[in-house]
Amino acid sequence: MLELDGRTIAWTRQGSGPAVVFCHGTPFSSRVWRPYADALSNDFTVYLWDLPGYGASSKRAEDPVDFDAQGKVLAQLLQRWELACPHIVAHDYGGAVSLRATLFEQATYASLMLVDTVAIPPAGSPFFRFVQDNPTTLDQLPAYIHEAILRAYIQNATHQGLRPDELDELIAPWLGNDGQPAFYRQIAQFDEKYLHEIEAHLGELTIPVNILWGADDAWLSPTIGRRLATLVPTATYTEIPSSGHLMQYDAPIPLTNHLTGWLTRVGG
Repeated sequence: MLELDGRTIAWTRQGSGPAVVFCHGTPFSSRVWRPYADALSNDFTVYLWDLPGYGASSKRAEDPVDFDAQGKVLAQLLQRWELACPHIVAHDYGGAVSLRATLFEQATYASLMLVDTVAIPPAGSPFFRFVQDNPTTLDQLPAYIHEAILRAYIQNATHQGLRPDELDELIAPWLGNDGQPAFYRQIAQFDEKYLHEIEAHLGELTIPVNILWGADDAWLSPTIGRRLATLVPTATYTEIPSSGHLMQYDAPIPLTNHLTGWLTRVGG
C-alpha cells in the first residue's frame, strides 16, 4: 500500500527488466491484468495498481475519481516509483487516465498499448446515463438488488462469458458499505469533457501507440477504436475476433501474443 494525498493506493511490483505499468478500467481492478503481469515478470518489472475508488484502494467519498483526478494520480505514482519512461498498458477507463497523465501532467512513456479503451467521445452506456441521473437513489438499493445489477452489467462486458469465480472476483470490491456507494460514485463523476480535451491533443503524441479492440465489443464499438487510431499519428490498430470488451478473459492467447510481441518490438 502507498499513501498519496490521504488516499491509500493498492499496488504491487514484481520481476526485473524494463518497467511495464498496467492500468485497469471501470468497473474493474488490477485483477484483470494479474495473469499477464505474472507472465511478463521474467523479462520485465511489472507494476499493478488499483485506481483510487477501485479494487483494494481507498474509497473515500471526498476523493474525486474523475479522469482528471486519476490522471494526476498516475503521474504522481510514476514519480514515487521513480519511473522516468515506462511502457504503459491500459484498458478501458485506464486509457483516458494514461493519456491525461502524459498529455496534461507531463508523464513520459516509452510506449503505450490501449486495449478497448475509453479515450474519445462518445463513451458511456445507457446504464451510465441512468446512474448519472439517479446516483443517490441507487446508493440506497438493497444489497441483493445491487449485486444482481453488478452481475448482469459486468457479464455483459464479455463476448465469451465469465466463469462464476471470475465474476465473483470482479464484483467483490463493489459490495458492502464502502463498495456499493463507490460503484455509483465513479459513474456519477464520469464526464465526457475530459475526453474532448484528450481528443484535441492526440495529435501531439510521438511515442509508439498500439491499439487493440475486441471485434465484438458491446460496450465500445470498434468504430470508436478505428477513429481513435486515425487521431494518433503513431498508432497501429488491430481488431481481435470473437472478443468483447474484456479481452483479458475473451481472448487471452491473442492478447498475450500481441502484448509480448509489442513490448519486444518497442524496446523490451
